[in-house]
Amino acid sequence: MNTIKRIDPRRPFTITADGLRRITLGVAGVAGAMDFAAAGAGHREQPKPRRTTAVAQHVMLVAAHADRGALDEHARQTLAAAALIADAMTEVVLLVFGEFTGDAAALGADKLIELPMFDRRRFAPVDELNALAACVAAYAPVHVFLPDNATGDGDLGRRYAAAANASVATHVVEIDASHVAAYVRANSAFASRTLPEVILLAPSAVDPKLPFVGAGERVAWRFDGESAAAGKVSHVRDLGIEEMDAAQLALEEADFIVSAGNGVSDVPAFERLAATLGAAIGASRVAVDDGKFTRDKQIGATGKTVEASVYIAFGISGAVQHLQGIKDCRHVIAVNLDASAPIAKRANLTVIADAQETIAARSARGTGAALLNSKAAAEGALA
Repeated sequence: MNTIKRIDPRRPFTITADGLRRITLGVAGVAGAMDFAAAGAGHREQPKPRRTTAVAQHVMLVAAHADRGALDEHARQTLAAAALIADAMTEVVLLVFGEFTGDAAALGADKLIELPMFDRRRFAPVDELNALAACVAAYAPVHVFLPDNATGDGDLGRRYAAAANASVATHVVEIDASHVAAYVRANSAFASRTLPEVILLAPSAVDPKLPFVGAGERVAWRFDGESAAAGKVSHVRDLGIEEMDAAQLALEEADFIVSAGNGVSDVPAFERLAATLGAAIGASRVAVDDGKFTRDKQIGATGKTVEASVYIAFGISGAVQHLQGIKDCRHVIAVNLDASAPIAKRANLTVIADAQETIAARSARGTGAALLNSKAAAEGALA
């Protein structure tokens, strides 16, 4: 598998058709689909059926921000939650803030509304709130779903609930067609209620792999921000993005990380490479224990968990603890002499070479140098 997910030992039981199980919503259906595929056609992936073909009478709306044309894992989980609890007479509408180039049908959406004028680099909470309110007015959804994150969706959901005076549940860790539940009192107690109007889903509450697809219809929907905001005074001013040295950035916030393991012996050369690429520096536990890097650079189950768009691992074998720390990274590039190392199974691209020699040859011409030239080049090569 390309991802290793950590299961919360305090995860509540989920009610399924087979009774109570400590699994996430949707897993039972996926397993059934996999069993059917295995029995019918070996390892070939079978076409998934449409979730529903009935005329929609109700709507569930999912809103999320896109990042470089795609939804992150948390947003896909939120969309899957709506699709899994929707009945045959309910359609799932996905409202994307930003450009979206993914497959909405495969993610479970029946309709897709794309608002490319909203870039994640631009802070426009009032305009986003007006757009969400306009979409709700147009489709009258029974429930509105958003990922409960710190990158805009959680804030937007709370703003909308307050503006619309709507019932809301935040940090939802358990959901089905009849109830939602969340931890309270610093996770020492558990509370549940019927589905509210606005649902902000916590990460890893739902498995995004679905046994069906949606209709995936793109809807041409125009949002006029100026007319929607007519007569309203905005107290928000976008001050832009302040650039800072990547070395000073917390690893949890870094979008581009180069990480060193036991295979990196020349630390100054590695640090110069990171500075040239504009990447933050990480390290494996072995490299930290050897005194090559400070403890705050350690990535893994006993260190930092990162969500970089590009993660380049130099000389890291990929112990399960380290893989746990990079499970949410979008693209992983491994530079390692061992083609069978665990990191190679997780990586989207593996360069079979000596890590130290690759670092020293960073200015050389060729495929390896092109990949290590910048984050943009690395993302382009993996696209």
